[in-house]
Amino acid sequence: MNCLQNLSRSSTFPFQGFRCYQRKPPPSANSLVIISASNQTNLNRSMAMKSASGSMSSAETSSADMKEENSETYSHNMTEAMGAVLTYRHELGMNYNFIRPDLIVGSCLQTPEDVDKLRRIGVKTIFCLQQDPDLEYFGVDINAIREYAKACTDIQHLRAQIRDFDAFDLRRRLPAVVSKLDKAINRNGGVTYIHCTAGLGRAPAVALAYMFWVQGYKLNEAHTLLQSKRSCFPKLDAIKSATADILTGFNKKLVTLKWEDNNCTTVEISGLDIGWGQRMPLSFDDKQGSWLLERELPEGSYEYKYIVDGEWTCNEDEDVTSPNKDGHVNNVVEVLEDPGSDRASLRKRLTGDDPDLTKDERLRIREFLEDCPDDEQ
Repeated sequence: MNCLQNLSRSSTFPFQGFRCYQRKPPPSANSLVIISASNQTNLNRSMAMKSASGSMSSAETSSADMKEENSETYSHNMTEAMGAVLTYRHELGMNYNFIRPDLIVGSCLQTPEDVDKLRRIGVKTIFCLQQDPDLEYFGVDINAIREYAKACTDIQHLRAQIRDFDAFDLRRRLPAVVSKLDKAINRNGGVTYIHCTAGLGRAPAVALAYMFWVQGYKLNEAHTLLQSKRSCFPKLDAIKSATADILTGFNKKLVTLKWEDNNCTTVEISGLDIGWGQRMPLSFDDKQGSWLLERELPEGSYEYKYIVDGEWTCNEDEDVTSPNKDGHVNNVVEVLEDPGSDRASLRKRLTGDDPDLTKDERLRIREFLEDCPDDEQ
């Protein structure tokens, strides 16, 4: 079975040149802010005491300011990418919530001391979904954390990297990631701590998929439970599509996209299967007098937009989405091998509003997860 174990871990820097036009949060959107009152009070008290005593050096002040600035930038980009107003304050330290007695979703560990904090609440597996650029951005020394956890002997630190703000990367990596998570939980027991950077997107999505595929929840039931414990924004469509991928096969179809204009100098596409933070160039075909992109895509629905000489726009000759709350639209392409087949019918059910799994489907997913080979991280 294709368990996606050889997927590339390459990633652009998570914030450099990031642009996202498909969803801009409406002014009335609720803000999801993960800051505990005690952490905020302690931070304010500490800053005030240091300022009064003159013990806060210029280097400490500069470092604190940089951490706050990084948090603000990260929160801005997370809001743009996720389509909801989300806030993360890295300078306030690790934060988390118990979703179940044996499952925690939270933000990233920042120092080896955080390992001890988790050990004290019974955590046996730390499951990190961050990529190296995520860690570098906030100055987290992942090697020091992993070495400390290894020396403790009663806790295991594992990595299963997923690109931040990228629903398609989440979808394609999810089966192998949940397989690794399930095996670690079976091996280590105790409490499991799943985290990404802020604990608002990737980590809750992986927890949901695990609850849906392994623990027997309906997806909407698991989502309701998760939201009752932690305000977050997991990409449900990615989980639904990954479920359909496992049960219908990882089939791909060649898709051709075209921009008809021989007066422009560059044409690119963003979205599709590469995410809104990246761009892919089209090639000019002299015979057709058009810009073309041929790409194999897994079955599913993909939104995208053209960037023509630096300007973002839709192609009026291709399908578009309905306007969102801000009136913005994207191009969209539906990829299906055979719309009338049993496989297409199954995918439609699994990607619907309230998907559930039959007993046989759950068994097939468990067999798939068990067959996925482990990596070394």
